Amino acid sequence: MEIRKYLAEAIGTFWLTFAGCGSAVIAAGFPQVGIGLLGVALAFGLTVLTMAYSIGHISGCHLNPAVTVGLAAGGRFPAKDIVPYIVAQVVGAIVASAVLYAIARGAPDFDLAKGFAANGYGDHSPGHYTLLSGLIAEVVLTMMFLFIIMGATHGKAPVGFAPIAIGLGLTLIHLVGIPITNTSVNPARSTGPALFVGGWALAQLWLFWVAPLIGGVLGGILYRWLSEEPAALVTGIPRAPAH
Repeated sequence: MEIRKYLAEAIGTFWLTFAGCGSAVIAAGFPQVGIGLLGVALAFGLTVLTMAYSIGHISGCHLNPAVTVGLAAGGRFPAKDIVPYIVAQVVGAIVASAVLYAIARGAPDFDLAKGFAANGYGDHSPGHYTLLSGLIAEVVLTMMFLFIIMGATHGKAPVGFAPIAIGLGLTLIHLVGIPITNTSVNPARSTGPALFVGGWALAQLWLFWVAPLIGGVLGGILYRWLSEEPAALVTGIPRAPAH
């Protein structure tokens, strides 16, 4: 049933947003034992790795509108399922943010003004990077993420290792991108926290839809052009998990 695919995407995106953003909100700066930038980057990678093995066989484990659109551009996903997948992903991210907010606000020093893991540029970039820097970074990082996904799930790639390559790829992306924009490469993940922060986060949210979607399409098209695509993967959802 199609509904199972959509529910799987919502659950998977819930986990990515809750555990990934949760690591930043709750654990990154915890006194003396905080996990820091490396820990947050690894947490995002682990969410993808664990969900890819859990739901990859159900929905393909996209968890990300940019991945869904990128896979469609690369000939790996049917266009008719793009909208329902994106809706499911955004719903999952919003629910995750609500649960994370309910937990995080229980701390005596919790302050939404600290950002709640929202993505931003300019004054709201961790490193105060400009809009142009954020745009370039998000396009390039998302493009390479799709390139990794397309390659790892190719019919001639080693079987069973795709989730590891994709999860580590997302970890690497966060190691580069956190100082620039807090790393989006995922419009759903960006939307959830932005709805709770409001104000500047909602005003800047457009970038974290536009740039990842452009990057996703570029990555999908680039890999499709570069690689010899087995016919079995050209239609439908790839059997190997994809973030």
